[in-house]
Amino acid sequence: MSTEDIDLDIDSNQEELFEHHRVVADKGQSLIRVDKFLTNRLEGVSRNRIQVAASANCILVNNVPVKPSYKVKPEDVVTVVMSQPPRELEIIAQDLPLNIVYQDEHLAVINKEPGMVVHPGHGNYTGTLVNAMAHHFSSSPLFKKGEERPGLVHRIDKNTSGIIVVAKDEISLNNLARQFFDRTTKRKYIALVWGNMEEDEGTITGNIGRSLKNRLKMDVFPDGETGKHAVTHYKVLERLGYVNLVECRLETGRTHQIRVHFEHIGHPLFNDERYGGDSILKGTTFTKYKQFVMNCFKELPRHALHAKSLGFTHPITGKEMLFDSDLPEDMTKVIEKWRNYTSNRFAIDNDDN
Repeated sequence: MSTEDIDLDIDSNQEELFEHHRVVADKGQSLIRVDKFLTNRLEGVSRNRIQVAASANCILVNNVPVKPSYKVKPEDVVTVVMSQPPRELEIIAQDLPLNIVYQDEHLAVINKEPGMVVHPGHGNYTGTLVNAMAHHFSSSPLFKKGEERPGLVHRIDKNTSGIIVVAKDEISLNNLARQFFDRTTKRKYIALVWGNMEEDEGTITGNIGRSLKNRLKMDVFPDGETGKHAVTHYKVLERLGYVNLVECRLETGRTHQIRVHFEHIGHPLFNDERYGGDSILKGTTFTKYKQFVMNCFKELPRHALHAKSLGFTHPITGKEMLFDSDLPEDMTKVIEKWRNYTSNRFAIDNDDN
């Protein structure tokens, strides 16, 4: 079983799940813990990896998530599921440029460029962060040939830039995965959102799950109905007229959390096509304003979100680590455009009169 076969991403349950392994217990099966049962039946997987996967609800018995201590009974159907379909191609190591902020023999911290997919999937079997890591970290235990998602303990979207940490060995992988699962990591994002926030800072709370209308989107649901608990704390850094620059601190780490939470409160991320931010949502009807926004969309052809910083405990040394990154050029240019527009807003808005 490869690293990919038991996904350590804590968000795996909120997406469509795909079966990767199915083991049916014999009629004469004696009671045995499910972590031990799978360790005995699946080649090359550690018991600790099984336990982490069970904690992330990736181990099912008769289609129900179970804890590592669950006792397998005769004819139980035990499955390993995850949010990505089984791999169709082996990973191809590619010598792609990576902005490696820090690395040692146990882990690496990377500042991901916008537009780079994190891991291979349908339609993206090459050119991903994992393809690049397979080349740069080829001598590390988790980056041997055949692994599909080696070292990944969390993800950021293709069009989100910023800091991501990857493990180089199994001990570090499991330790970091547990830190994300236990919410002890410290993650801050910078986003440009439509509209003027009412408060200087606040908290967005709402269960996040797969949209019932569009499977490509996530949605916010009332507590207790569906989805998983999600909390985003925000602080307005700069008010730029019809958009605000905000800092977001994640208490949980759900798929598209910041994007869907801000759409939910009526402030979609600037140029977020999937969540409605790629239209002119605030502002004037003046022609020059419309052209100004279109120029901003062209300068920043993605949603305006950057994973600014990440803090965690080093899995081996126990040292507290904190990594920060500068905003990418496309975001800084658009922010500056809005600053200039805001300072000249009266003249621009009235120029069509």
